[in-house]
Amino acid sequence: MAALRAAGVLERIAARVARETAGALCDDGMPAEAVATALGTTRSKTLVLLLTTRAR
Repeated sequence: MAALRAAGVLERIAARVARETAGALCDDGMPAEAVATALGTTRSKTLVLLLTTRAR
């Protein structure tokens, strides 16, 4: 059970870091397409990620 909890914590940390980093990169002028490529995801998923970051 401890391993599952630790995995959950790490997953949440990774998601938060991805949101914050993507937001910072876009704020610095990097296009959403480039951020999406770096994250290995689609542009639309990256835009959702950025929108949720700015909503906080």
